Amino acid sequence: MANLVRAALVQATWTGDTESMIAKHEEYARQAAAQGVKVIGFQEVFNAPYFCQVQEAEHYRWAEAVPDGPTVERMRELARETGMVIVVPVFELEQSGFYYNTAAVIDADGSYLGKYRKHHIPQVKGFWEKYYFKPGNLGWPVFETAVGKVGVYICYDRHFPEGWRELGLAGAQLVYNPSATSRGLSAYLWQLEQPAAAVANEYFIAAINRVGTEEYGDNDFYGTSYFVDPRGQFVGDVASDKKEELIVRDLDFGLIDEVRQQWAFYRDRRPDAYEGLVQP
Repeated sequence: MANLVRAALVQATWTGDTESMIAKHEEYARQAAAQGVKVIGFQEVFNAPYFCQVQEAEHYRWAEAVPDGPTVERMRELARETGMVIVVPVFELEQSGFYYNTAAVIDADGSYLGKYRKHHIPQVKGFWEKYYFKPGNLGWPVFETAVGKVGVYICYDRHFPEGWRELGLAGAQLVYNPSATSRGLSAYLWQLEQPAAAVANEYFIAAINRVGTEEYGDNDFYGTSYFVDPRGQFVGDVASDKKEELIVRDLDFGLIDEVRQQWAFYRDRRPDAYEGLVQP
């Protein structure tokens, strides 16, 4: 029997300031709610530019507390207004000197459920993230939301299969992967890795990418955001590679059990044989 969840994601261009960027996402969220959406996610550090194209101390100004900072508080109000679960990626300030690339998860009634901190931090040209972020230290939580079990994996994390599997073992039905990835670096992997992860772990993935270029570098964020199902098939069309879009899709969570019974990957795992995977 179908268990349909109407889900959305937003791929957006940078507006030039935080206030208008948040307002833009609030408007998209209201549009989604009007279409019956019950869960929505935004792109990596959605309320700021992708400042990691440079290494400058001035960009610590984008950081704020989670959950008590202004952006998460505002998104909690939005969740209460729209009745949607919201995945909110921001630059987190825990305390002086402790900064994380984080996503807060807010339930449909505005309750703060918790946060995920990005584990894998890149340090390559155009993606100088180690300058800003400590590696995540909260594991791979899966949140019990009004729509089901939702997890988060952020951008560069997607290249590492271990976290995808942790989320599956914790029962995730839908994983949001907010990103900021550029055309020249890994575009050919974008429509390969997340569908493969969805198949291997047998859940839905929402892959979100920024779109356009921004003032702190020449990274060409290529959009093409999408939802993919547990069979590795795109749910509807992939988004534009040049324009911002609100993507709304119906996800049949009943497919998760169907695929897990058919392919039985979890039954046939061999954790007793995997000790070498965690050796340094």
